[in-house]
Amino acid sequence: MKKELRIKKNKEFQAAFQNGTSFANRQFVVYSLKKEDQDFFRIGLSVSKKIGNAVTRNRIKRYVRQAVFELKDQLAAGNDYVIIARKPTAEMDFFEVKKSITHVLKVGKVLKKSR
Repeated sequence: MKKELRIKKNKEFQAAFQNGTSFANRQFVVYSLKKEDQDFFRIGLSVSKKIGNAVTRNRIKRYVRQAVFELKDQLAAGNDYVIIARKPTAEMDFFEVKKSITHVLKVGKVLKKSR
């Protein structure tokens, strides 16, 4: 995933938390913030230390990035998304993560229907 497609600054995370809409399932919480002046989407990831050690947290982040990369054509552009992983993601493999991300994005109605 390209660097300009990532949210890094705390101020940007806080803006998504305070002004964005949230939707969730058991594994993920997603905050979506509409950006009018932006013609692409950006992703911010948050995985708590409560979930596991650094290896586990980094694996979850890699899985989420890859899942979003595979869904990028269906994601609504012009939004910032902050994805927060919950505890059950520590035991999930990539396909379960992708299925869960797809589900939570459909719940939030930000995923276009696949053809």
